This record gives sequence, C-alpha cells and structure tokens, in this order.
Amino acid sequence: MSTDWLIKNAEIVNEGRRFHADLRVRQGRIDAIAGELDAKPGEQVIDASGLWLLPGMIDDQVHFREPGLTQKADIWHESRACAAGGITSYMEMPNTRPPALDRESLEAKYARAAEVSAVNYGFYLGASNDNLEAIRALDPKAAPGIKIFMGASTGNMLVDNPDVLDGIFRDAPTPIITHCEDTPMIDALHAKAREKYGEDIPAWEHPLIRSREACIKSTRLAISLAQKYNSRLHVLHISTADELALFQPGPIKGKRITAETCVHFLHFDDHDYERLGFLIKCNPAIKTAADREAITRALAEGRLDVLATDHAPHLLEEKAQKYDKAPSGLPLVQFALQAALQRVFEGKLSLERVVEAVTHAPATLFDVQDRGYLREGYAADLVLVDPNKPHTVRREEVLSKCGWSPFEGTTFNSSIAMTFVNGERVWDGSSVNEAVRGKRLAFDR
Repeated sequence: MSTDWLIKNAEIVNEGRRFHADLRVRQGRIDAIAGELDAKPGEQVIDASGLWLLPGMIDDQVHFREPGLTQKADIWHESRACAAGGITSYMEMPNTRPPALDRESLEAKYARAAEVSAVNYGFYLGASNDNLEAIRALDPKAAPGIKIFMGASTGNMLVDNPDVLDGIFRDAPTPIITHCEDTPMIDALHAKAREKYGEDIPAWEHPLIRSREACIKSTRLAISLAQKYNSRLHVLHISTADELALFQPGPIKGKRITAETCVHFLHFDDHDYERLGFLIKCNPAIKTAADREAITRALAEGRLDVLATDHAPHLLEEKAQKYDKAPSGLPLVQFALQAALQRVFEGKLSLERVVEAVTHAPATLFDVQDRGYLREGYAADLVLVDPNKPHTVRREEVLSKCGWSPFEGTTFNSSIAMTFVNGERVWDGSSVNEAVRGKRLAFDR
C-alpha cells in the first residue's frame, strides 16, 4: 500500500488558519506543506480542489464493547465506522466485560486492537472502589487517562467511596476523566417516575430522571476534588447550560480543569424524543433546546474544550424495550464529524473552532505524540471533506455492528471524501480498505 501521496489544491484548516496549499505525505508522515509542490516519482497525486483538508478527528470517548459485549459492537466494525467518518484515532472506555481495571486487561485490549483496528487507538484504565493500587501503579504512557464513573455504570465501576475518590484525585499519574451524575438523585427520581407511569415511562421523561441537578451536583464534586489536589481533570459529555459556569473560557493549554460535550448534544433536544424515543436515550440525557444552544455557544468560546461522541452502540431490539430495559447509548462515530460541521454551515461554529475541538484539543489534553495537527514530521492522519456534496444518511450504509444510526434520514451539507491513517488511505469515499491497521497512540509524558 502506498503511503506516499501529494494532495494538491486543498483548503487546509489547521491551528486557527484556513489557507490553500499542497501537502506531501511520505512514508506515513507529513513531509511538506507548501503553496505549490511538484510531484515526485512514486507519489500518487490527489487533486483536492474544492475540498477541506483537516487533521483526522481524535475521538476521546467511545465504547466499542469488546470484550464481552461483542453481539452489539466490536473493535473491527466500530473502527471502520470511524474511518468512514474521518476519525483517525479513538480512546475507548473501560466498562467492558470484564472491565479494564488492571494493566493485564488493558494490555489485552491493546493486543486485540493491533490485530483488527482500522484506525489508531488508546484505552483508558477504569476506576473502581477497589483498584486504587492499580491506578497508582499505572505507567502514564500506557493509557490516555483514568476513567471514573461518578454515576451509575456497568459492573463494579461506580466509584462512590469518598476515601477512594480522594486517593484517585491525589495520586492519579494521568489525567482523570469523569462521568458526572449523582446516582442517589437519579434513583429517587426514577422511583417517582415508576410510581406515576409503572413500566411505561415515556422517553421524554429521561432527562427529568437523569436530571440537570444530578449532573451539577456530581460535576461540582469532581471539580472540588481536582482543586483540592491540583489534579488534571477532564469532565465528559456536558449536557446542561447550568454546568457551563463551572468552567473557564479560552485556549486549553495551561488549564487544569477542562470539559467536553458531544455531537448529539449539539444536534438533538428533548423535542426529538417524540420522534426517536429510546433511540436517543443516553446518559447523561439529551435535554432542552436552550441547553443545546448554550452548549454550542460555550464550545464556540472555548468554555467547553473538546467535542467527542460517546459512541455507545446497542441493538435495535434492545432499544425497542420499555424504559427500564432499553439501554442508554447511541452509535455516532460514522457521522459525528459531519454532524459537527453542520454547525459550521448553520453559522454557529467556525470551521477553525470545530477542528480545534475535535482534534487539536484532545491531542493537547492527552499529550498525544505527533498527532492532531497538520505539521511537517507528524503522522499523516488526514481527512478530506467535500463541503459541496450533501449526504443523506441511510441505514444500509451504517458500518457499526448494531446496524442503525440516530441520524438516518438526516441530510448533512458535507461528505467525507477520504480518510488517511498513518499515510494509508483507509476510506476512499465509498469503502474501507480492509488491509489498513492503525497504531497504538503514544503519550508524550
């Protein structure tokens, strides 16, 4: 497979700038970026006139379900969906079966990804009430971070022991990544909903059960612990306007406490429950249109630093169950970048800011080595976007193993024309190159 390319006449979007230039890829890395480059022997030339050339998206929040839940998702399928969506690297969550709570289970995931992943990969170490010593012993280069579920999760991964939380925030050798929802508050509201509706709790009740107050209380706790120990804290999937005041606007560099939101919080609101029901049931819940607009503004000003997916597939038959049994989570990676860019076409986000939030910021936050920017010498993780080719999502094109998308029927203004991982073209606009394998992310710590 060739890893020597000359991409000509592209509109490059990188580090706050938009400019027309050529980009040369040699042996898997960016060799040159200049106004006009001449083709060399052996290079494949791509005329990118009219296309945007972006650094590939780094999705720092995915659930690929392997091991243990591979009937609904696995690394093979989900990484190919990433490639089709312009995501060139992902960081996967630890709540698999068994959960990744020690170095051995973590390394088993890396070994599997080396065999089958079409794009680059990293895996979080999970936190529980009884693995503090494994957290303290973690090599900071072995994982992007330590994930704490400060709200309900699968298995024994809900961390609610105050002494353990103190120990993690005091001693963590990597950034701490938190899911913040207060479980006792949620349980009480769930019990009230069951009293009112029995088993037939409607989908639109979900954001009232997984309430904004539950999010705020848990987020405040995480921030207070981070401030107490000067920890490096990253709060995931902010879903309410109320939490935004807890974070500071501005560039991510130098911040000790950062936050992110997800593409579905920019795209859907509580009016969509009537149409999509439990297909958009997720934790934390999709909330109001006012929350959606406030989150979008906060992303624009850098109060929210990162935009990710929280890709979490479930089977359609699971989603068709009643409230208590219908699982939370949406498959998102294949169309996430297009959904983010839709906010550019609407005039709510600049293209430069989207690139910062989906690529530069996660690379900076997690100390990702030689990725996340279009720079000479960096790995050639690239995506070409056609901003003039609308794309309507159809079920038959979904590559995630679950076989459906909440975006079905949605027409995006843009299309993903090509995706390159380490200089290899893994997506050509219509199919995935099955021979391409990503690499393990390196963390420069």
